[in-house]
Amino acid sequence: MSLYDAPSQSTPWRTEFSTMALLAGPLILSNVTMSLINATDVVLLGRLSAHALAASALGVNFTMACAIFCMGVVTASAPMMASEIGRNAHSVRDVRRTFRQAIWVAITVVIPVWVMLWNAEAIFLALGQEATLARDAALFVSGYQWNILPFLCFVILRNFISALGQPIWALVISLVAVLINAFLNWALIFGKLGLPALGIWGAGIGSSITQFIMFSGLALIVSVHPKFRRYHLFGRFWRPDWVRYKQVWRLGLPIGVTMGLEGAVFAGAVFLMGLINAESVAAHAIALQIAALTFMVPLGLAQATTVRVGIGYGRKDPEAIHRSGWAGFILGVGFMSVTALFIWLFPRALVGIFLDLADPANAKVVSLAVSFLFIAAIFQIVDGAQVVGAGMLRGLHDTTVPMYFALFGYWVVGIGIGAGLAFWVGLEGFGVWIGLASGLAVVSLLMIRRWQSRARLGLLPE
Repeated sequence: MSLYDAPSQSTPWRTEFSTMALLAGPLILSNVTMSLINATDVVLLGRLSAHALAASALGVNFTMACAIFCMGVVTASAPMMASEIGRNAHSVRDVRRTFRQAIWVAITVVIPVWVMLWNAEAIFLALGQEATLARDAALFVSGYQWNILPFLCFVILRNFISALGQPIWALVISLVAVLINAFLNWALIFGKLGLPALGIWGAGIGSSITQFIMFSGLALIVSVHPKFRRYHLFGRFWRPDWVRYKQVWRLGLPIGVTMGLEGAVFAGAVFLMGLINAESVAAHAIALQIAALTFMVPLGLAQATTVRVGIGYGRKDPEAIHRSGWAGFILGVGFMSVTALFIWLFPRALVGIFLDLADPANAKVVSLAVSFLFIAAIFQIVDGAQVVGAGMLRGLHDTTVPMYFALFGYWVVGIGIGAGLAFWVGLEGFGVWIGLASGLAVVSLLMIRRWQSRARLGLLPE
């Protein structure tokens, strides 16, 4: 069944769920493997020391907050290419225009981000982090920051092949990258195979090399595969197309701000943990990594939902839009409900993946991580709802109002409640996690309410 086939008239919902699963499956697994790359870094650095784990957590969250903003901007390429193919399944020129200008936008946005990250230590100190923690986190960032541009280019390529219904190639590349990253970081962190022991900086360098290999591999595939090469994506790449460049920015900037606000709120939570103690930072890193692994499933469903809704939008088919949106939402929230139960039942076993539970030196971090996972289990459901809800609206090219939802939910509600409970009520890290869950809940309710009102608000195609 093709991604662009009309749904069966007798079983349209079953057809939609099947099509959604076929598209989302490789995207989900690709997201999981990319998360496993970060999880591998956490495991290896946890074996190095708890301090190295805390410093890398600070560095990763700060860098990823910036990278997520950039990714959001270029995410505009997904609904744009999907709606173009929805209008004309054989479109080549318009799809190529969107792809190329999304790469131009990626190059534009990453330069000031690199400049900021190069001064990470001063930023960490200004935010009240411990001097040694700030120094080592900045050392990690100095190697890790170079992965952002190849990461963005990989995302744009993945959006392209997903719009054409072939996301499996991103999964293949990502699976290979997990092994490459584990090998490189093991060798560079601990000085294996004759390489110098670079410690935390080696982890950053290894991850950057891995991301460049991922982009290069997928770029090679789209250049030689018969289904993709007719688009000539990289031909005459230097030619400007300012009209399409502005269109990518116009749709993508609100997405970038929305995703940046979400990423930044988790980075802000790390900074709040750093104001408490290093053990809270390490415990937060473990709990967040576990939550991030499960989040990859609704994230992949959100990406697939954006494509499916975007195709319906291009076809001007309100019924297809309705089915695609709710199919993605049901699958995403349903999965997160199951994982919430699993995390609530087996928190210590999950923490044991990252730390030696029998080591007395880890006792405080383990205890804190288990308590954080209790709240993480609760917010799994609303986290799935908000990310798929955002994907549904992006398929309608609706990105500006959701940006304001994110600003209010994440930063007014989430950080406000989290900081208040942590420092005024005295709940410390547990209070920070309650705040995160509250913010996600508010955003999810606002997103879904807007989706339900899409016809009244004039969001459907005319």
